[in-house]
Amino acid sequence: QVQLVESGGGLVQAGGSLRLSCAASGPTLGSYAIGWFRQAPGLEREFVAAIRWSGRSTYDADSVKGRFTISRDNAKNTVYLSMISLKPEDTAVYYCAARYVGSRGNWSQLALINYWGQGTQVTVSS
Repeated sequence: QVQLVESGGGLVQAGGSLRLSCAASGPTLGSYAIGWFRQAPGLEREFVAAIRWSGRSTYDADSVKGRFTISRDNAKNTVYLSMISLKPEDTAVYYCAARYVGSRGNWSQLALINYWGQGTQVTVSS
């Protein structure tokens, strides 16, 4: 069992920045990689980035590459999503997710996600 709690969302003007946090817990946490997804109203949930606790692998969706950075603090069991140069189209609910490290397949395959957080709202005003 893995628990994920997101925080750090809010309202920001275009061009601004935010840092989201995903606090993870659970006895088998080391067996899971952590990813960030987002979902805008009326749209499907979209993969943003993912990282393993080893830090060896990170994946960024093309739409956020160069603006969003995923990182982790192993001592705090926390994964961060640092976002700069935010755009109104980045407005969405951002979700933290855990996927077993042995899973094979694209992170966009939502059926491979084992655990989800409750989400945190990010709103970017123009």
